[in-house]
Amino acid sequence: MSAPQRFVQIIDFETDRIDEMRALAEEGEQRFTGRADGPTRRLVLKDRSRPNHYLVVIEFDSYEEAMRNNDDPETGKFAEQMAALCTRPPTFTDCDVQDTTEFE
Repeated sequence: MSAPQRFVQIIDFETDRIDEMRALAEEGEQRFTGRADGPTRRLVLKDRSRPNHYLVVIEFDSYEEAMRNNDDPETGKFAEQMAALCTRPPTFTDCDVQDTTEFE
C-alpha cells in the first residue's frame, strides 16, 4: 500500500489590511500547530506587480487530513475572519503534490 499523497491548498487573496491578516495568521498558527490533521507547512507570497495581492500555500500530509481540518469549526471561524479582511473574496485551489525537489 502506498503512502498518502501530500496535498496543497493555495489561497489567493487581496487585502489592504495585511498587518491584521498577519496577526490573524499568527493566532491561527497557535491553534493549528501540532494538530494531527493540521497543516505541515505554510508559505506566504506577495505579488511584486500587484499591490495588496497575496498567495498562501498550505501543505498537508494528505487530502484526507486537509478535509478533516477543513471540517473543523475553528477552521471555518478562521476563514470567515480572513475573508472579512479581504478586499475581494479569496479563491482556493486544491492540488495533489506530484513531485518535489530540494535544491541545496
